[in-house]
Amino acid sequence: MIEEKVGLLDEIRSRFAQVDACPIEGERIFFENAGGSLTLRSVIETSARMAAIPDNQGRTNAGSKDLERQIQDAKAKAQTFFNAKGGQVFVGESGTELLFRLLSAACLGVKKPGIVLGSTLEHPSSRSAVARWAAIAELKDVAVPHNDTTGTVSVEDYLPEITPDVRIATIIHTSPITGMGVDIARITKAIRKVAPDCLVIVDGIQHAAHGGIDVSEADVDGYVISPYKMFSRHGYGMAWISDRLAKLPHNALIGGPEANWEMGTRDTGSYATFSDVVDYLSWLGAHFTDSRDIRGRIEAAGEAMKAQEAALVKAMIYGIGNQKGLAELEGVTIIGGEDNPAREGLVCLSVSGVASADVVQQLNDRGIRTHVRKADHYSGNILRPLGLDSAVRVSLAHYNSRAEVATFLTAMRDIIKG
Repeated sequence: MIEEKVGLLDEIRSRFAQVDACPIEGERIFFENAGGSLTLRSVIETSARMAAIPDNQGRTNAGSKDLERQIQDAKAKAQTFFNAKGGQVFVGESGTELLFRLLSAACLGVKKPGIVLGSTLEHPSSRSAVARWAAIAELKDVAVPHNDTTGTVSVEDYLPEITPDVRIATIIHTSPITGMGVDIARITKAIRKVAPDCLVIVDGIQHAAHGGIDVSEADVDGYVISPYKMFSRHGYGMAWISDRLAKLPHNALIGGPEANWEMGTRDTGSYATFSDVVDYLSWLGAHFTDSRDIRGRIEAAGEAMKAQEAALVKAMIYGIGNQKGLAELEGVTIIGGEDNPAREGLVCLSVSGVASADVVQQLNDRGIRTHVRKADHYSGNILRPLGLDSAVRVSLAHYNSRAEVATFLTAMRDIIKG
C-alpha cells in the first residue's frame, strides 16, 4: 500500500495541483475523483508550453518535426499503457465522442442482420451511441440487465443473450455510479466462443484511473478513456482500436490514408499531456518494482493504486481508529453492498431521511468535495431500480489519505446526528 512507504504519499501529492485546496473555496478534501481527477503539475506545465507553439505538423521546419516526434512518442507510450500488440491510438473531442465514433463505424460496417449486445450498467455514452446507430444500421439492440444488488454485470448475466448473430458487444469496465468493476476478459471470452467475429468495444472511462488496462489479455477491439479522469486535462479523449476495427469504413478525408481515424489537425498538446501521465505511472511503479520495463512499471503502479484505494474504501466502510465506518452509521445504505470485491475506489450511498443533495452540501460546507447523482439520464438506470431519486457519490484516488477518510467519517457522523 502506498501509505506504508514512508514519505511516498506526500511525494505523490506534491505532483498534483490543488491537492488539498480549491482556489475559490479554500482548503478542502477532494472526494470527487469520478467526476474528474486531480491534474498532474507536469500536465499543466506541458499544456502551457504547447499552447504557445505556433508551428503545425507536416512542415519542413524543426519546430514542426518536433511536434510530430512528440505525437509519435506519446502514441508509443499509449500503446504500452493499453498493452496493445497492434492497432492504433488516437485522440478525439472526448471519451463520449470517441465511443460514438467507434460504434457508428462498427454498426455500419458489420454483417447484417445481427445484434448489438450491451448492458443496463453502461453509461449513456455507449447506450446512446448504440441506440442511434443500431437503429440506422437495422441491427437489434439488446441490453443485458445488470445486478441491482451487486451493482455490476457478470458473464453469467451476459450468457443467456450470447448468440452467433451478436456482431458488436459493448462493455463498461467500471460503473461511474456504483463504482463496481466488470470482468471484461471473461465476458469477451464467452462471446468469442459463440460469436468469434464479434467486435467488442469497452468504455474504460471510469476504470482508467484505478489501474489495470490490458487490451491484449482482454481480447477486445476498442477501448476508450477520458484522460481528464486520469490525471490529465479536459479537452480530449483517447481511444485504442484493433486493426480489424480500423479497417472498417469510417469518417475520413477523401484521398487520405485509409486507416487514418484522426480528424483534422492533431492537437499535439493532447498527446504530450498523456505522455506525462504515462511518465508519472512509470515513476510511481518504480517504487514497487525493480523492472526497467515501462509496461512492468505501469502494472506495478496499477497494483499499488488499487491497494491504496482498497484500504481507503475499507476504512470508509468499516471505520478507522475509534471511528465508526459508514456500515455502522444509522440510516446509511451503501449501493452494491458493504463487502463487494468489485468496488474500485468509490462508495455510493444514501442516508435515510436526508436528501442526498443536502448531504453533499453539508459535506462541502465542511470542506469535503463529493457529488450528488440523480435519477436522470446519467444515473437513472442505476438508481431507479433501487427506488432512489438520488445518491451521494464519494470517489477516491490513490493520492487520497486515511486522514482524509477519518475527517469524512467525522463529518458524516455529525450530519446524521443533525
